[in-house]
Amino acid sequence: MAGWNELKAVAEEVAEKLKARGETVAVAETSAGGLISAALLSIGGASAYFRGGAVPYSRWSRDGFLCIPLDELEGVRSSSEPYAAILAKTALDRVQTDWGLAETGAAGPTGNRYGDAAGHTCVAVAGAVSVARTLETASDDREGNMFAFGIEALSLLNDALSSP
Repeated sequence: MAGWNELKAVAEEVAEKLKARGETVAVAETSAGGLISAALLSIGGASAYFRGGAVPYSRWSRDGFLCIPLDELEGVRSSSEPYAAILAKTALDRVQTDWGLAETGAAGPTGNRYGDAAGHTCVAVAGAVSVARTLETASDDREGNMFAFGIEALSLLNDALSSP
Protein backbone atom coordinates (compact mmCIF):
# COMPACT_ATOMS: atom_id res chain seq x y z
CA MET A 1 0.00 0.00 0.00
CA ALA A 2 1.07 3.59 -0.55
CA GLY A 3 3.07 5.57 1.98
CA TRP A 4 4.78 8.88 2.65
CA ASN A 5 6.83 9.03 -0.58
CA GLU A 6 3.76 8.63 -2.79
CA LEU A 7 1.78 11.14 -0.76
CA LYS A 8 4.58 13.71 -0.85
CA ALA A 9 5.02 13.26 -4.63
CA VAL A 10 1.39 14.26 -5.25
CA ALA A 11 1.69 17.10 -2.72
CA GLU A 12 4.71 18.44 -4.63
CA GLU A 13 2.71 18.52 -7.87
CA VAL A 14 -0.15 20.33 -6.14
CA ALA A 15 2.24 22.79 -4.46
CA GLU A 16 3.91 23.68 -7.74
CA LYS A 17 0.58 24.29 -9.46
CA LEU A 18 -0.76 26.40 -6.58
CA LYS A 19 2.43 28.48 -6.46
CA ALA A 20 2.42 28.97 -10.25
CA ARG A 21 -1.21 30.12 -10.11
CA GLY A 22 -0.71 32.29 -7.02
CA GLU A 23 -3.51 30.41 -5.25
CA THR A 24 -4.03 29.02 -1.76
CA VAL A 25 -5.68 26.01 -0.13
CA ALA A 26 -7.22 25.07 3.22
CA VAL A 27 -7.78 21.45 4.28
CA ALA A 28 -10.42 19.70 6.40
CA GLU A 29 -9.50 16.04 6.82
CA THR A 30 -10.84 13.39 9.15
CA SER A 31 -9.57 9.84 8.60
CA ALA A 32 -6.32 10.99 6.98
CA GLY A 33 -5.54 12.46 10.40
CA GLY A 34 -3.48 15.43 9.25
CA LEU A 35 -1.38 13.63 6.63
CA ILE A 36 -2.72 15.82 3.81
CA SER A 37 -1.74 18.99 5.64
CA ALA A 38 1.60 17.50 6.69
CA ALA A 39 2.44 16.56 3.10
CA LEU A 40 1.62 20.05 1.83
CA LEU A 41 3.58 21.64 4.67
CA SER A 42 6.63 19.41 4.13
CA ILE A 43 7.43 21.27 0.91
CA GLY A 44 9.56 24.39 1.14
CA GLY A 45 7.62 27.59 0.47
CA ALA A 46 4.36 26.20 1.86
CA SER A 47 3.42 29.60 3.27
CA ALA A 48 2.83 30.77 -0.32
CA TYR A 49 -0.06 28.33 -0.85
CA PHE A 50 -1.12 26.64 2.44
CA ARG A 51 -3.51 28.68 4.59
CA GLY A 52 -4.28 26.03 7.20
CA GLY A 53 -5.90 22.76 8.04
CA ALA A 54 -8.17 21.11 10.56
CA VAL A 55 -8.83 17.54 11.58
CA PRO A 56 -12.54 17.60 12.48
CA TYR A 57 -12.43 13.95 13.54
CA SER A 58 -15.50 14.18 15.75
CA ARG A 59 -18.70 16.18 15.93
CA TRP A 60 -17.12 18.24 18.73
CA SER A 61 -14.06 19.20 16.72
CA ARG A 62 -16.15 19.80 13.59
CA ASP A 63 -18.40 22.16 15.51
CA GLY A 64 -15.48 23.84 17.27
CA PHE A 65 -13.13 24.27 14.31
CA LEU A 66 -15.48 24.63 11.34
CA CYS A 67 -18.68 25.99 12.97
CA ILE A 68 -20.91 24.51 10.26
CA PRO A 69 -24.55 25.49 10.93
CA LEU A 70 -26.56 22.40 11.82
CA ASP A 71 -29.19 23.17 9.18
CA GLU A 72 -26.50 22.73 6.47
CA LEU A 73 -25.84 19.22 7.78
CA GLU A 74 -29.48 18.15 8.07
CA GLY A 75 -29.99 14.91 6.16
CA VAL A 76 -26.29 14.65 5.29
CA ARG A 77 -24.32 11.82 6.86
CA SER A 78 -20.60 11.77 7.56
CA SER A 79 -18.36 9.78 5.20
CA SER A 80 -20.40 10.78 2.16
CA GLU A 81 -19.65 12.90 -0.90
CA PRO A 82 -22.17 15.60 0.12
CA TYR A 83 -20.54 15.81 3.57
CA ALA A 84 -17.05 16.03 2.06
CA ALA A 85 -18.30 18.81 -0.23
CA ILE A 86 -19.63 20.75 2.78
CA LEU A 87 -16.29 20.36 4.57
CA ALA A 88 -14.36 21.56 1.50
CA LYS A 89 -16.62 24.57 0.96
CA THR A 90 -16.50 25.46 4.65
CA ALA A 91 -12.68 25.30 4.68
CA LEU A 92 -12.58 27.56 1.62
CA ASP A 93 -15.02 30.07 3.10
CA ARG A 94 -13.79 30.17 6.70
CA VAL A 95 -10.10 30.49 5.79
CA GLN A 96 -10.78 32.78 2.79
CA THR A 97 -8.74 30.78 0.33
CA ASP A 98 -8.97 29.84 -3.34
CA TRP A 99 -9.43 26.11 -2.74
CA GLY A 100 -10.97 23.95 -0.05
CA LEU A 101 -9.95 20.30 0.17
CA ALA A 102 -11.72 17.71 2.33
CA GLU A 103 -11.56 14.03 3.21
CA THR A 104 -13.94 11.96 5.36
CA GLY A 105 -13.97 8.20 5.80
CA ALA A 106 -13.24 5.03 7.75
CA ALA A 107 -9.54 4.18 7.94
CA GLY A 108 -10.02 0.94 9.84
CA PRO A 109 -9.39 -1.61 11.06
CA THR A 110 -13.20 -1.67 11.26
CA GLY A 111 -15.86 0.26 9.42
CA ASN A 112 -17.75 3.26 10.74
CA ARG A 113 -21.14 3.56 12.42
CA TYR A 114 -22.73 4.60 9.12
CA GLY A 115 -22.20 1.18 7.55
CA ASP A 116 -19.10 1.96 5.50
CA ALA A 117 -16.37 -0.66 5.47
CA ALA A 118 -12.79 0.09 6.44
CA GLY A 119 -11.05 1.64 3.47
CA HIS A 120 -13.99 3.88 2.52
CA THR A 121 -13.45 7.60 2.04
CA CYS A 122 -15.03 10.51 0.24
CA VAL A 123 -12.93 13.45 -0.90
CA ALA A 124 -14.00 16.82 -2.23
CA VAL A 125 -12.59 20.01 -3.69
CA ALA A 126 -14.28 23.40 -3.63
CA GLY A 127 -13.07 26.33 -5.70
CA ALA A 128 -13.00 27.19 -9.38
CA VAL A 129 -13.89 23.51 -9.84
CA SER A 130 -16.03 21.75 -7.25
CA VAL A 131 -16.09 17.97 -7.33
CA ALA A 132 -16.31 14.97 -5.00
CA ARG A 133 -15.55 11.28 -5.36
CA THR A 134 -15.42 8.08 -3.34
CA LEU A 135 -12.54 5.65 -2.83
CA GLU A 136 -12.92 2.09 -1.56
CA THR A 137 -9.57 0.39 -0.86
CA ALA A 138 -11.13 -2.89 0.41
CA SER A 139 -8.39 -2.95 3.06
CA ASP A 140 -8.50 -2.84 6.85
CA ASP A 141 -4.90 -1.53 7.07
CA ARG A 142 -5.49 1.71 8.99
CA GLU A 143 -2.15 3.36 8.22
CA GLY A 144 -2.18 2.28 4.59
CA ASN A 145 -5.71 3.61 4.20
CA MET A 146 -4.76 6.93 5.75
CA PHE A 147 -2.03 7.39 3.15
CA ALA A 148 -4.34 6.20 0.34
CA PHE A 149 -7.01 8.69 1.48
CA GLY A 150 -4.47 11.54 1.47
CA ILE A 151 -3.25 10.60 -1.98
CA GLU A 152 -6.83 10.44 -3.28
CA ALA A 153 -7.66 13.87 -1.87
CA LEU A 154 -4.51 15.51 -3.22
CA SER A 155 -4.98 13.78 -6.59
CA LEU A 156 -8.49 15.21 -6.82
CA LEU A 157 -7.12 18.70 -6.14
CA ASN A 158 -4.32 18.10 -8.63
CA ASP A 159 -6.92 17.15 -11.26
CA ALA A 160 -8.96 20.28 -10.46
CA LEU A 161 -5.87 22.45 -10.81
CA SER A 162 -5.26 20.91 -14.23
CA SER A 163 -8.76 21.77 -15.45
CA PRO A 164 -9.11 24.72 -17.83
